[in-house]
Amino acid sequence: MRSGRRACLALLVLLPLLLEPVRAQTPPDGTTATYGLLPPLAERLPAEPLVVDLPAKGREFGRPGGWIRTFITQRRNSRLAVLYGYARLVGYTEQREIVPDILKAMTVVEDRDFTLTLRRGHRWSDGAPFTSDDIRYWWEDIANNPMLSPSGPPRFMLVDGQPPEVSFPDPLTVRFRWAAPNPHFLPTLAAARPPFIYRPAHYLKRFHARYTAEADLAPQIAKAKLRNWAALHNARDDMFRMDNPEEPTLQPWMATLRGSATHLLFQRNPYYHRVDSQGVQLPYADGLDVTVMAGGLIPAQVAAGNADLQAEGLTFSQVPVLVSGESNGRYATRLWPSGNGADIALYPNLNYNDPVWRDLMRDVRFRRALSLAIDRRIVNRSLYFGLAREGGVGVLPFSSLYKQERHGLWADYDPKKAAALLDEIGLPRQRGELYRSLPDGRPLEVIVETAGEKPEIADTLQIVAETWRDIGVRLLVRTADRDVLRNRVYAGQVMMAVWSGWDNGVPEPDSDPAELAPMTQENFGWPKWGQHYQTSGAAGEPIALPVAQTLMTLAQDWARATTTEERRPLWERMLDLHAENVLVIGIVAEAPQPVVVGNRLRNVPEKGLWLWDPGAYLGIYRPDEFFFADAPPRKG
Repeated sequence: MRSGRRACLALLVLLPLLLEPVRAQTPPDGTTATYGLLPPLAERLPAEPLVVDLPAKGREFGRPGGWIRTFITQRRNSRLAVLYGYARLVGYTEQREIVPDILKAMTVVEDRDFTLTLRRGHRWSDGAPFTSDDIRYWWEDIANNPMLSPSGPPRFMLVDGQPPEVSFPDPLTVRFRWAAPNPHFLPTLAAARPPFIYRPAHYLKRFHARYTAEADLAPQIAKAKLRNWAALHNARDDMFRMDNPEEPTLQPWMATLRGSATHLLFQRNPYYHRVDSQGVQLPYADGLDVTVMAGGLIPAQVAAGNADLQAEGLTFSQVPVLVSGESNGRYATRLWPSGNGADIALYPNLNYNDPVWRDLMRDVRFRRALSLAIDRRIVNRSLYFGLAREGGVGVLPFSSLYKQERHGLWADYDPKKAAALLDEIGLPRQRGELYRSLPDGRPLEVIVETAGEKPEIADTLQIVAETWRDIGVRLLVRTADRDVLRNRVYAGQVMMAVWSGWDNGVPEPDSDPAELAPMTQENFGWPKWGQHYQTSGAAGEPIALPVAQTLMTLAQDWARATTTEERRPLWERMLDLHAENVLVIGIVAEAPQPVVVGNRLRNVPEKGLWLWDPGAYLGIYRPDEFFFADAPPRKG
């Protein structure tokens, strides 16, 4: 009864605003907005919008208006609008619980039977209805179309290699039923980079051979200079980076045609499904005003007051500059700990193409020796003023799975023990020689490749090179573009790479442990084993290391488990195996990430965790609720 009364009261509050027509807003460049006169709010919102109780979250009701200025370092990072927007079928709360978002509701039976209920009257950003047909289109016409998905449905949709039984009982209901539990399903939908198991069918059908005649597709294919209709469809369909402003979205902000190679505008979605409990439609901000700029130039722009919200392109080494500019720039610098399993980590490539080096990388004594020969205390004090956490890759104290003894295993600085392990392996250092030799006589030179995107990484590698020299190991550094580095790692051409640790350093027993097992090529330590699993043996190599096979078995056992109590010991064992075998060499974790917030911007948390997944960086803190204290009122 109480919940019913609250719903009625909320409706009474919403009613005056629901009947009000609204004009789309003028963007900061002064050009005409994408939409002219819009229908009244009642015709733009779902029949049952997601009502956000801001006071219950300790936040203020906001004032609509204004554009959030920010910078990105590369054009492809236009994904920021989807990360910060963080509209998902289901999403994480700040407590990392999964709840319905775009969905009105979900019913889950034994982790194998999922019924998804959409919101009646929900619309795409162009005003077209969002229905179960948009999910049907993805499943039947994309995921199961050999031209668009040559490998078939994505891995998270398969259980024991089998897809689900999928049905669409009505325009608001979708049901996925597997024969066995699929605990990967909901976390994948809530991910920083979601799979978008829905698509704007009304828009994409015009590029699909099932719905559009070949004669109509041919001129479009020729004009775009593409090879076939599938390439045309893929070019028009980019829900994550929003590179196609014509493709409708369900995010709080949508790309506009007024963008350029160095200046992107994301205007508010007039059909967005969230409102505050006073009846004001979110997002509060009219848009995101995004400028592409080299990372080294961003701190100066921030210090000059040219950003309202900035984290990309900022590193801890720039904090002194940022703090000194706070008064003139009218902002505050907040330091959020990184939520990765490590902020800086070395990945010995167990699939490296050179057989001699590959065997050495797979020897646990070698990995332990390299870890023991790193003075993490010097790295922490000289680069992070002692604010980071020293140790190997693992879970952080924010997780109930954290154990201090595991975090520090094989992570003390002990060069004598490290040298003894190298002697035991049979890597000699001849009298008078500075470096050791491989069994085939080549010098023991470890080539570490990096994307070179953080100055702290270069400084850390310099410190590591000095301490490794003491045990007879030479460290050489090679820098490559991020995409080039990834492709080289996947091909087995990189001996060792430096990157952050696990994406999720704060897992709980019900979190997916896929990062800890060779289930994806994205893990730089075993890319070919991950390829083999992802492609069901069509690419990559079978697992050839007992500990890696054990981790795979434990991850599969986790997927079959149905309770938290069953999953916890599996997680504990996987974490123990990683710590004991030093499969990734962590250096420091919880490194502070600067988050600059303009003095006018409200509802940005003072404290947070800087984490890719789960969390989408700022996304989990709902930037659609951020607002400007002095925003000019919207027209109309």
